[in-house]
Amino acid sequence: MMYAGKRGRGRTDGTEKVKNKKYVLRRLWDYLYFYRRKLIIALMLMITSNALSLVGPYLTGRAITAMEDGVDFSKVFFYAGLMVSFYLVSAGLLFLLTIQMVRVSKSVVYKMRQDLFEKLNRVPIAYFDRNQTGDIISKMSYDIDTVSTSLSNDIIGVITSIITVTISLIMMIIMSPVLVLVFLVTIPMSVLLTKTLSKIIKKKYRIRNQKLGELNGFAEEMITGQRTIQSYVQEESVLDRFDKLNEEVSRTSYEAGYYASTVGPSVNFISNLSVALVGVFGGILYFLSNITLGNLASFTLYSRRFSGPINHLSNIMAEVQRALAAAERVFTVLDHDDEPKDRTDAIDTHDFKGSIEFQNVSFSYQPDVEILKNISFKTTPGEVVAIVGPTGGGKTTLVNLLMRFYDVDEGHIRVDGHDVRDYTRKSLRKAYSMVLQDTWIFHGTVHDNIAYGNGDVPRLEVEQAAKAAHIHPFISRLPEGYDTILTDEGLNISKGQKQLLVIARAMLSKTKMLILDEATSNVDTHTEVLIQRAMLALMRNKTTFVIAHRLSTIRNADHILVIDHGEIVEQGNHGVLLDHKGFYYELYRSQFT
Repeated sequence: MMYAGKRGRGRTDGTEKVKNKKYVLRRLWDYLYFYRRKLIIALMLMITSNALSLVGPYLTGRAITAMEDGVDFSKVFFYAGLMVSFYLVSAGLLFLLTIQMVRVSKSVVYKMRQDLFEKLNRVPIAYFDRNQTGDIISKMSYDIDTVSTSLSNDIIGVITSIITVTISLIMMIIMSPVLVLVFLVTIPMSVLLTKTLSKIIKKKYRIRNQKLGELNGFAEEMITGQRTIQSYVQEESVLDRFDKLNEEVSRTSYEAGYYASTVGPSVNFISNLSVALVGVFGGILYFLSNITLGNLASFTLYSRRFSGPINHLSNIMAEVQRALAAAERVFTVLDHDDEPKDRTDAIDTHDFKGSIEFQNVSFSYQPDVEILKNISFKTTPGEVVAIVGPTGGGKTTLVNLLMRFYDVDEGHIRVDGHDVRDYTRKSLRKAYSMVLQDTWIFHGTVHDNIAYGNGDVPRLEVEQAAKAAHIHPFISRLPEGYDTILTDEGLNISKGQKQLLVIARAMLSKTKMLILDEATSNVDTHTEVLIQRAMLALMRNKTTFVIAHRLSTIRNADHILVIDHGEIVEQGNHGVLLDHKGFYYELYRSQFT
């Protein structure tokens, strides 16, 4: 994943088409079902807690009935005591339910974040070329946290509301089927309003999340490039661009919040209207002796319980829509195609000789825009091949194809006589050592950074590699020597020192093929001379590809490929190309005249 930071080499996806709501809900259910035992316990607690709390309105009606023909205090106190007991038990179960749902949501989010990170290690390099790093991080952090909040809070609200509505409706039908007809008017109004607004809210939150991802991506790039920004005094320009993106995020957040906030008051009005209608028509039925006062009181309380969850559902629908929009973004990554699988008969070997041949290779990152055109050349084991040419000519693309970060459109690349697609990617990539211009240092000790990818390497071998790379004296002066912790991206050492560490890492590997992409670009001239000597030892008996802009570094190459506009315009050794006085001669002359 060394090329993850490079951009502009493929088609920009923009906003990918998201799946429908049913699909997202099913995917979320798959995660919940994975922890079904925890979920079943939560459902049992939820049903029991709500059922106990819904006994209250019925007991209230019985207490009122006990006061119609003279107050029967024993019955009133009995029903009141039962209500308190039921409510206390219900509250205790609700507390346990809340804890259990937090466990469920954290388990689901843990697995979702784990799946997302594993997926990012399986997608092609092209995915990172086409998507901003900040947006990917936003999906892993903000979007998954949004799903977590919804699972721990909104699911309780939704299921509780469904249970409450169901039990309340059954009790109201038992007490007065006639009064239930009031809800034939108000419920459709609530459902229609909620459904209409939910579609709008989901769309608004999807746009908001997209803009937030763009803002995070921009911020990540600007923070990384802060030295360049200040060097070119572009602070104001960057602030202007940030303000525009921030304004878009604020605007889309306001629009999403605006529509989300209209749902509650609107549905609450309809809910209160239904209670008012129950009061009016219930009074008429009581006057006509078609319902008792106790049943009317219980019915009114149940109607409130019935209308309340509908109102609550409408309020949390905005949160649910936001969670669904966030989940869609996560599932878009999880549904992305993996790198094509190795062939069933792919060769898994560590015994490479280092013979490489390009046969009429053509390649393009975008349709109809060829980067490499009919490239053909052959190397023998241990040969040093230099690749030179103008920027954008296709030099780095050759490396991408060698490592199978991308596959050719036409032609063949053969290693030891076999097409690279005949090997497993793992064995092919482990056959190379790489030293790139964009060095990569992770948070860890100096020893671990040098030994990275080489297994459990003894300290002595690490020190020998560091000495060969001329970085040992610097490491020795560090506070903890080889045990010194380097910060992320190696920000507590210079670029040149980082490059020397990466060179030491390559020297430690036992591969037969080596790729050097401007490997000495960040070191001074004196150190470069020392590194060149070390490189000769490193390249001994290894097929080496050297991408270089400074032609002085590749004079001793066995074979030089001059690439311009995706084609090999010249090839030969340094002397032959100079004598030819063509493209290479002009490049060399421009650097030393």
